[in-house]
Amino acid sequence: MVHLAYRRRPAALPYVLRALWPGRRSGALPPALSASWSGHRADPRELTEYARITGLPLGDTLPLLYPLTFGFRLVMAILTHPAFPVPIFGLLQIRNHVRQHRPIPAGARLDFATRTAAVRRVDRGAEFDLATTVRHGDEIAWESVVTILARGRFGEPDSPSPLARAPEVPGPIAAEWTLRDADHWRFGRFTGDYNGVHFADAYARFFGFHRALYHPPRVLAECLGRLAAGVNGPACFDAWIKGPVPHGASVRLHADACAGARTFALFAEPERPALVGRLQALEHRCRNCC
Repeated sequence: MVHLAYRRRPAALPYVLRALWPGRRSGALPPALSASWSGHRADPRELTEYARITGLPLGDTLPLLYPLTFGFRLVMAILTHPAFPVPIFGLLQIRNHVRQHRPIPAGARLDFATRTAAVRRVDRGAEFDLATTVRHGDEIAWESVVTILARGRFGEPDSPSPLARAPEVPGPIAAEWTLRDADHWRFGRFTGDYNGVHFADAYARFFGFHRALYHPPRVLAECLGRLAAGVNGPACFDAWIKGPVPHGASVRLHADACAGARTFALFAEPERPALVGRLQALEHRCRNCC
């Protein structure tokens, strides 16, 4: 297994250059890569900016999606590594699954570790699961799986992920608003994701979008903020990224509550949800929402 070890925040320039000049990729499955980042502490100024952009409240503990956002640099480092079988351009983030085992104090020293955990051949291409753990002291406080789709032909489809199917969200409208067309570079610095599709309309049009697109963790955090869905204890959060959310979009949020879970869908178009999410206390993890 190829391992990348970082003692400070991973610099974006090396993997941005690898993204621009990816070289030949083997296409061989599965890849075996891991990356670690030791000793991270949330910068109070960045945390304040993160809360301002997303609308999430600040408190004594880190927001649920903070590690997903600030730990994403390890995902980027793996996806752009020469040993990863496909180039990063054209990859799509399609699912996020987060488990918070206990609240993380805002000033805690955190150790991130990310690895390629699974790969599945699917009808549309191949899905790669990148698993991340966040340790506070000797215990895992938080973990996630980010699923990336590479479109293409990789062989006969495998069995689908048990988390592939998003829940139905028939609930009423909980909120309607127009997303702020600002702070895109700031949020890109948080994630380390400098893909031009998130910043430039002209670049996004090259890929078939009429405007540049928000980073998914930003819009997911805004949804939680609108639902006043603060998390003070163990919880799990699942998100399905179904379509693009363009800069400045007017959106509506549908939400429902059932069996200890809060389920929502964000619409940037009249009929098709762009994001579907489900938040529930960790003890309800195995229950199905109505």
